[in-house]
Amino acid sequence: MAVKTPCPISRQQFKEHAKPIEVTINGIPMQAPAREFSTGSLGWYLNGKMSVTIDGKPVTVQIGLNLTVSGSKELAKDPA
Repeated sequence: MAVKTPCPISRQQFKEHAKPIEVTINGIPMQAPAREFSTGSLGWYLNGKMSVTIDGKPVTVQIGLNLTVSGSKELAKDPA
């Protein structure tokens, strides 16, 4: 079994300091905001739709992008 990568920051540090990440898809810049996923992992998420041209014809594509901080799911939860 693979060794899990420990997360070098705390959940609080992520929440206070993680900034949106700019992602460029097909030449179009987009912002992926920082978030906490329902699994407890931390990262960035981007979704939406855009048009891509294939053989001169526009097609609509669905965008779904997760960037997950390795080891963040195992971080201690914030006190309630």
